Amino acid sequence: MHNFKTFLLMFFLMLIFLWVGDLIGGSEGMKTAFWLALGVNFFSYFFSDKMVLSHYRAKEIKASDATGLYQIVQTLAKNAELPMPKVYLIEENVPNAFATGRNPKHAAVAATTGLLELMDKNEITGVLAHEMSHVKHYDILTSSVVATFTSAIGMLGQFARYQNPSSNQKRGGGLSSVFAIILMPIAATIIQFAVSRTREYAADAGSAELTGHPEWLISALEKLESYSKRKIMARATPQTAHLFIVNPLCAFSGVLLSLFSTHPATYKRIAHLRKLIKE
Repeated sequence: MHNFKTFLLMFFLMLIFLWVGDLIGGSEGMKTAFWLALGVNFFSYFFSDKMVLSHYRAKEIKASDATGLYQIVQTLAKNAELPMPKVYLIEENVPNAFATGRNPKHAAVAATTGLLELMDKNEITGVLAHEMSHVKHYDILTSSVVATFTSAIGMLGQFARYQNPSSNQKRGGGLSSVFAIILMPIAATIIQFAVSRTREYAADAGSAELTGHPEWLISALEKLESYSKRKIMARATPQTAHLFIVNPLCAFSGVLLSLFSTHPATYKRIAHLRKLIKE
């Protein structure tokens, strides 16, 4: 069922590609978009995790690593009855973490050095349990696919900038190009937060269930929220922002900005976790 939902998403995104391809270049544009979508589907399924890890210059660590990160993930994987994922460390002062991969057998969990420096062992465990919950529910494949497709959607928008204006006179005299340039990035953002918001709540609850201590993640989220208001990750991109436990680009405030964030408001996530403590 998890894979079916992801393949359904990939099919839906392919239809968007075909539609925009036709809008921009007619039948030829649709053919180009079709082959591009096939390539993106193949790449996102098998290689998107490697691309993300490479982008953030993540380094794989083993059990001998002195940070203790590997051992925490190992314990969580055992408790969750999951295969041991690969563990990566990112040299980055801003605290954050994410999981990626196409399934639990091919999963990876990454954390920044800033996360290890800012938090105690319980808080780190709460964060990593959140990521392991994403692994267990196959969110990692969907998130990786969305990250790749949003990048490709941006490429379509750029392609529209340089097309021959005379090629689409029958489609509105260039209005199709304007549509693609302006609305495609917005569409990519909508896809991102539509996919990620509900999954964050579920992963938070999964962390609480896996550790038996919702307060660990609550404390971690409070620290992450406070820190994210001051600094953003140096290599963070809008296309990969939804992968992280908190938005790596910036914290948001106010109703308008929250509507376009890939993450639910942190205070709402904490409120959900506090309800679990009372139950």
